[in-house]
Amino acid sequence: MAVFKFAVGLLALLLVSAWAEEVEVRQFHSITHATCLLLHRFMTDEIVEDTNAELSVSELLERANRDRTPDFDEPELMGDIAINSPDERNADPCTSRGCMWGKYNDGKVYVPYVIANHYSSRELSIIQRGLDSFSSMSCIRFKRRSNERDYLSIESRNGCYSYVGRTGNAQTVSLSRSGCLYHNTVQHELLHALGFNHEQTRNDRDNYIRVVWENIITDMKHNFNKINTLNQGTSYDYNSVMQYHKYAFSKNNRPTMVPIPNSNVEIGKATQMSQNDVNRLNRLYKCLDCLGMGCPPKTHSVFFLSEQKLAGIDQDNSQAA
Repeated sequence: MAVFKFAVGLLALLLVSAWAEEVEVRQFHSITHATCLLLHRFMTDEIVEDTNAELSVSELLERANRDRTPDFDEPELMGDIAINSPDERNADPCTSRGCMWGKYNDGKVYVPYVIANHYSSRELSIIQRGLDSFSSMSCIRFKRRSNERDYLSIESRNGCYSYVGRTGNAQTVSLSRSGCLYHNTVQHELLHALGFNHEQTRNDRDNYIRVVWENIITDMKHNFNKINTLNQGTSYDYNSVMQYHKYAFSKNNRPTMVPIPNSNVEIGKATQMSQNDVNRLNRLYKCLDCLGMGCPPKTHSVFFLSEQKLAGIDQDNSQAA
């Protein structure tokens, strides 16, 4: 009897052990499967970026360009705007030349580009997403360069930067692999290349923000110089992807910009182009037949320009937006 009880107990112990091993194997398989699935999503670009939701576009740019050591062939920067000489710090680099990209007979604006081959497939997908976002809400079409003379050369140089508007020949748009590959930073730099300046440099900005000069790092004050911008009939936009955050270039952790009249309004928190950004883009390039959110119904003429008025705007190629 004792032998029988021992045998039954041993059998029960073996069954429990086998069941536990099976559960452990299933759990291990489940964990391994989840890990492989996550890895697969990264490898196939289903997961394309760390959104860094806590950082605004200007914080990302400021961080990426901090302590930047440029190569000998790289331009001087005004924030993240590339300039050819210090003289351009006090003026819109577009004012003395035509800086817009030309429109074709089909009403589209084709901007040729090349992308350097040092990006991974994951990084390329972030850049491509930014390029493609313009076609859904404007007449801008970024296209792979064939033999065009003027084009954007997207490269991972030292920091995030772009020239303002069309400069002629190859012009660098730097999207460094170290800190620049986010959807909002890609859109931000491409808007520069299309002719747009920072929101806080608008000629009417003093009606909407108060610049606190004493809080700004001395050699960064040029980032707050006003420019004779066109504004395209739109109001100041605290949520523009071109608006810097309120502590930008602060030397003492105090605000460098304060919204007025309500100082509690958040500024510079955009994660992508705002509606105003899209409207300005469409007005600057006269995108009369575009589709998507950038082309509002004609009935909203109180806020949006009608096609007739839009067509009548003098498209002055000597100034940026």
